[in-house]
Amino acid sequence: MEHALEIQGLTKRFGDKVAVDGIGLAVPRGSFYGLVGQNGAGKTTTLAMAVGLLRPDAGSARIFGADVWAEPAKAKALVGVLPDGLAMPERLTGREVLTYLGLLRGLPRDVVAARAEELLAVLELDDAGRTLVIEYSTGMRKKIGLATALLHGPRLLVLDEPFEAVDPVSAAAIKTMLRGFVAAGGSIVLSSHVMALVEQLCDHVAVVDRGKVVAAGPLDEVRGVRSLEETFVGLVGGERTNNLKELSWLSR
Repeated sequence: MEHALEIQGLTKRFGDKVAVDGIGLAVPRGSFYGLVGQNGAGKTTTLAMAVGLLRPDAGSARIFGADVWAEPAKAKALVGVLPDGLAMPERLTGREVLTYLGLLRGLPRDVVAARAEELLAVLELDDAGRTLVIEYSTGMRKKIGLATALLHGPRLLVLDEPFEAVDPVSAAAIKTMLRGFVAAGGSIVLSSHVMALVEQLCDHVAVVDRGKVVAAGPLDEVRGVRSLEETFVGLVGGERTNNLKELSWLSR
């Protein structure tokens, strides 16, 4: 069966450092797939290569069978991306950002206007649609970034830390939207280091450590009888946590 996202042997070096070391993943169609790992584990670099934002040193990535580097237009039409540290046109309003990006993708103006209005409403950005992006909070930037990812009606969403700095009420609205996207046949890859969030949302998970996948599969199979956090620490942090020592000057 064709996968929503399939990556094979992705590798990236920055100088002497190997950030991603031959990662391979297969994301089933219709799945909510969590990519978990510590900060610096290689999650963001992997996703950037998987969606065509960063050229790999080796390996390949396919989105619903379309090669990201050989068929970029076809592949990128199928995916919506919320990257970490998304840059936005600071001197446009939220509505203007959506209009500009929608027209840039070749969508009809009336379609762009209708979708922008709906997205701003669902993400509770109605008033922010008339506010310059430079005045947005970090959480508002995350939400308008998610709106841009959804605007063209993708079949796959790739989200890098989408809930970072988002308040609980907004987070609940986003979770409802993402669950609805999957229920309607969409696929999502979500990167996070918050295990409870991944357990709450995802049905599949991959654990990344030091640029490699150390476990992957359905959530229940990967975590077993333990919580995902306990499984994660056992996989990637056992030796490191055992070596931790108390600070004598803080002991009483």
